[in-house]
Amino acid sequence: MAENLVTYCVVHQPRRLRLPARVIAPETSPSDMAELVFDDEMNRRYFEKVARWCYYPATAMFADMLEAGFKLGLGFSVSFLWQLRQWDPQLADQFRRLVAHPNCELVGVEPYHSFAFAIDIRLFQREMLRGKKYAETFFEKEIRVTDTTEMVMNNEIYYALDRLGYAASMLDGRPWVLEWREPTHLYSHGGHDLALLTRHHDLSDDVGYRFSNRSWAGYPLHADAYATNLRKAWGDFVFIAWDFETFGEHHSVDTGIFSFMRALPSEFQKQGIRCLLPSEAIREFGEHKPNLPLPEFGTTWAGSGGMEFFLGNASQQAIFRLMHSVLHKARLTGNRTLMDLALWLLQSDNLHLIQWAGRSGSEAEVSAYFTPDEWWSLGPDMILTEQQRVYTNFVRAMDAYV
Repeated sequence: MAENLVTYCVVHQPRRLRLPARVIAPETSPSDMAELVFDDEMNRRYFEKVARWCYYPATAMFADMLEAGFKLGLGFSVSFLWQLRQWDPQLADQFRRLVAHPNCELVGVEPYHSFAFAIDIRLFQREMLRGKKYAETFFEKEIRVTDTTEMVMNNEIYYALDRLGYAASMLDGRPWVLEWREPTHLYSHGGHDLALLTRHHDLSDDVGYRFSNRSWAGYPLHADAYATNLRKAWGDFVFIAWDFETFGEHHSVDTGIFSFMRALPSEFQKQGIRCLLPSEAIREFGEHKPNLPLPEFGTTWAGSGGMEFFLGNASQQAIFRLMHSVLHKARLTGNRTLMDLALWLLQSDNLHLIQWAGRSGSEAEVSAYFTPDEWWSLGPDMILTEQQRVYTNFVRAMDAYV
């Protein structure tokens, strides 16, 4: 049975688009285009809402848990850190104190949570290094282990990260990827050094998604039962990963999520579960890493675990094609400001937020939940139309700079 636990959380907020789309006049300077493309007034409202219900209480919760012996890997998108710097210096200090704790490890994240990996693998490498440098400077702590956008992993992404010198990356432990293997071991691919931490999908989602679901057979989930379930898993260690927003945003305080989490360290001690940082698990179990064949089709922790969550309907495919257009056009201009705006427009969230188009079921409900409330007044069809217009308007506005 597994005696060791590795836990990771990612903190991300998207830079949401301004809908309905604004016309960008031909004489508009690159520096003035951002306010026409992105709705930062709305972004600030969402940031402050999540900060109140999640970021402040959850950082305090994790700080107490670290003092009690819990260990946590923590990754931040530059998209989140950019907003944090602008709108809440006090919260920035609170996160810095949390990351500075010896029981917390800073993990790398793709800076804008973008789809660069699917468009240009060299660009993806440069962006991963940019995100690494930004976070290391922000928190004054070294990064050795990395996450990716939505924990995406496939064959070429693995080799791209291996060449960047990371000690390990992550993927979701879906049965269609692992086949007969257990997620409770450290893997590598093709005989290369980059270790793979494999997220225990079921045990992670018991907290991340099912905790407040009253129709779930495991409801209500208590800390002692969860610790017992972790201890029963066979293997070297269990790797659990959650969105940071799980705590207070996805599951509100009245679900008992905070009291559940605060009770975990003592329950882990009772069960003989030892908490490890990601790098500690690599040092302890990384000498003999079995090979894990990786698919050419990317695996992700979103939805059912395949890229169809992001590219499964015609509207998503249209936005993905427009992502190519804004990136290629920005490159033709050679303008750094336009290039940065194009990279913002590659955010995976712009695909995630319209997964619901033409669909029903739990995945569509999750997508609709994250779609801004302010957009729904346009109606579903206009959301899809206006989102595409944001991209096409920006592409045409760059004509003057080519």
